[in-house]
Amino acid sequence: MAKRKLDKEISLLGSNKTSYSQDYDPKILEAFTNRNPKSEQWVSFVCTEFTSLCPKTGQPDFAKVFINYIADKTMVESKSLKLYLFSFRNHGDFHEDCVQTICDDLEKLLKPKFLEVIGEFTPRGGISIFPYSSCSNAMAKFKKIREERLIGYAPTKYTMELSKLY
Repeated sequence: MAKRKLDKEISLLGSNKTSYSQDYDPKILEAFTNRNPKSEQWVSFVCTEFTSLCPKTGQPDFAKVFINYIADKTMVESKSLKLYLFSFRNHGDFHEDCVQTICDDLEKLLKPKFLEVIGEFTPRGGISIFPYSSCSNAMAKFKKIREERLIGYAPTKYTMELSKLY
């Protein structure tokens, strides 16, 4: 892919000054053309320092957020993803809503073959919350992956194993 074409697709990577949004902003997300759309490549991101605010108390909530996807025609640019996730820092929403919003925004941007988002929120009041959201395209094999992952989801199976790595 020519550098010129890539420059038109993404603007944040390589910029001299990084600007951090203080408010939730899905427009920060950028995608670039997948050079291998016929292959089925699993892409994983782990955000170990995700923060948002409790919508009732305004207190900060902390989490690891795991994003796994199989791209179709586009892929998410990692710096834009970092800035997007940072934009939740002053956003007041419940854990489950944050994870669902991330999944919805990435699905809208990428239209992936498969996507899942897992939140591993630190305990508050002695309770940890691990919300899960996923989506897939209409192809039977990706719908099957989604169904199997959703039905078989257990925090100990997915997040605990991933947490050992980070």
